[in-house]
Amino acid sequence: MTAAILELRKFVVPEFVFGTGAIELAGQYARNFGARKVMVVTDAGVNKAGWLEPVLNSLKKHSLSYVVFEDVHVNPRDYDVMNGAHIFRENACNLLLAVGGGSPMDCAKGIGIVFSNERHINEFEGVDQVINPMPPLICIPTTAGSAADISQFAIIADSIRKTKMAIVSKALVPDVALIDPVVLTSMPPYLTACTGIDALSHAIEAFVSTASSPLTDLHALKAVELMSKYLPLALRSPENIEYRNYTMLGSLSAGMAFSNAVLGAVHAMAHSLGGMFDLPHGECNAILLRHVMRFNFPTCRDRYEKIGEIMGLDFAGMAVDDKEKLLLTKIESFLEKLGIHKTLTDIGVTEADIPTLARSTVLDPCLATNPRTASIKDIEEIFRHAL
Repeated sequence: MTAAILELRKFVVPEFVFGTGAIELAGQYARNFGARKVMVVTDAGVNKAGWLEPVLNSLKKHSLSYVVFEDVHVNPRDYDVMNGAHIFRENACNLLLAVGGGSPMDCAKGIGIVFSNERHINEFEGVDQVINPMPPLICIPTTAGSAADISQFAIIADSIRKTKMAIVSKALVPDVALIDPVVLTSMPPYLTACTGIDALSHAIEAFVSTASSPLTDLHALKAVELMSKYLPLALRSPENIEYRNYTMLGSLSAGMAFSNAVLGAVHAMAHSLGGMFDLPHGECNAILLRHVMRFNFPTCRDRYEKIGEIMGLDFAGMAVDDKEKLLLTKIESFLEKLGIHKTLTDIGVTEADIPTLARSTVLDPCLATNPRTASIKDIEEIFRHAL
C-alpha cells in the first residue's frame, strides 16, 4: 500500500440530488432550510430558456415568498455582488437560491459572503478569508461545466483591476445542489462545448495537482472518461437526455475532484485572461489547456499519460517525446471536434498584454497547486505560445 493511500485526507462535498425532476425540489429544500423569503439569483438567459419558471412554481407551491435578482454579468462583477447583497438585506431575505451556470452561482456565493461578513467582496480574495458562514444556499446548475454548485470556489471579477478574484473557502460550499440534466437540453452548441471543456480542464488539473489524492483521482479520471466520450455526442444530439446526463455527471465528478485537489496554471491564467478581456471562462481554458500541459509535461508524465489512456490513446512502445506530442495532438483534435479553435490572437490579445496578464496570474491561488513551479517569465512564455 503506497504512502499516498495511507495519507490523511479530508474530502468536502455538499448534499446533492441528481436526476430528472431535481429542479422541482427547490421549494421543498428551501422550506427544509427554514426559508422565510428567498432571493433567487439567476440571469436573463436562464429566464429566457424557461428554467426559472419551474423553480418559482416550486417556491409558490410551498407558500414561500421570493425576490428575483437577475442583474448578473456573464463574468459576475464585484458590483453585481454588492448590489445583490443590498437587495438581499433590504428585502429581509434569509436564503439564497442560485439558478444558472457558474456566474449566478458564484454571484450568489458572493452575496452570501458580503451579507454575513459586512465587508466589500474584494476583501475576501484568496484562501480561507471568509470568517462568518453564509445564509443557506441552494444551487441549481443549468450548465455542465462550472460545478460551482458543489465547490468551495467563487470567481468574481474585480472591476477596478480588471481581473478575476478566486475566493476559496469551505464556507462557500452550498448546502444542497439540485442537479437536473434535463436543463442542459436548451444549451446552445458553443456554450455546451465551452462549459464541457471547463469540466475537462477541472478534471485534468485536479489529477495533476500537487494536492491530489486517491480520493480526488477517482473522480478526476471518471470525469475525463465521461466528458471525452459524451461531450461530442451531446453536441451532435443536444436533446438526447442520456448524453446530457453523462456530461452533467462528468461535471459533477470533476467538481468533486477540483474542489478538494484545487487546480493549476490553466485556471490561474484563464482567470487573468477572462478578467482582462471579459471572455467566457471555458473558452479561456480551451485556448490555454494544451500549452500549459506542454509546460507541465516534464514534471508529471505518468499522470498525463494516464489521462491520455483514458481518452483512448495507446502509448505502448513510444518514446517520451512522442507520447507528449500524441497527447497534445489529441487535446487539439478534441477541441477541433467541438468547434473550439481560437487562439489568443483571435480574441484580441497582443504581445503588449502579456506582462499584465502574467502579473495577475502569479497572484492567483490556483497557481500554488500547479505540478510544475511557474515563474512570471514562464507564465509569459506560455501566453506567447497561445497567441
